Amino acid sequence: MKEVVSEILVKNYSMCLRDAVEVFTKELINCLFDEKYQQEKGEDTRNKFFKILERLEIENETCFWLDFENSFSEIRRKLDLDAVFALNSDPAAKSLREIYLAYPGFYAIAVYRLSHQLLQQEIPVLPRMMSEFAHSITGTDIHPGAEIGESFFIDHATGIVIGETTIIKNKVTIFQGVTLGGIQVKKSLASTKRHPTIESGVVIYANATILGGDVIIGANSVIGANVCITESISENSVVTVESENNIFQKKIKR
Repeated sequence: MKEVVSEILVKNYSMCLRDAVEVFTKELINCLFDEKYQQEKGEDTRNKFFKILERLEIENETCFWLDFENSFSEIRRKLDLDAVFALNSDPAAKSLREIYLAYPGFYAIAVYRLSHQLLQQEIPVLPRMMSEFAHSITGTDIHPGAEIGESFFIDHATGIVIGETTIIKNKVTIFQGVTLGGIQVKKSLASTKRHPTIESGVVIYANATILGGDVIIGANSVIGANVCITESISENSVVTVESENNIFQKKIKR
């Protein structure tokens, strides 16, 4: 056991690195949405990034940061579209400020878009640590490898799982408890597409499960609550499941 602990310390895999990533992620979000904060704390955030990469034994950190920083405007553009789509989709939303400040689903999407960019730059470990931090505080688990288009809305972000090879197109809404997962869990299938494709305009209601890399949910379809899908659905489809025990049904005796 002592040898294992010693190896962990030598490899810089200590838990304090996890704390450093959490602080970095929070500051990164603030820099992304607050120009004044970015001016005041931008240099400090960049230095935190360098220290994390150093702990992960990654070289050329300056080049990584420049590419990452250049992506901020595009990430912010997509997030603004996400926020507007959420405001227009959710009857309970009263303002964009409410979306930005009070919607955990939006926060999870923001961290996803940042971590996805880092993964595209082939930075190991850090994107997953960022996504798991967002998972811990929002209840939404989005793998940074997923491909998510513009205007994405997560309503009631609790218990949501979006797998590594999931593809989500534009203007998609999902509710709490939705799983976009894989059927097979064999390690040998790691390099294959294991998770579904969701075309544009789809709405997926609470506790629905969609499994399989070959599954495509056609554009403008509606997937009802508690549905489990393992086969492709054509566009403009409506899929629902009827409960055998309808608690709202009343029987009247005469």
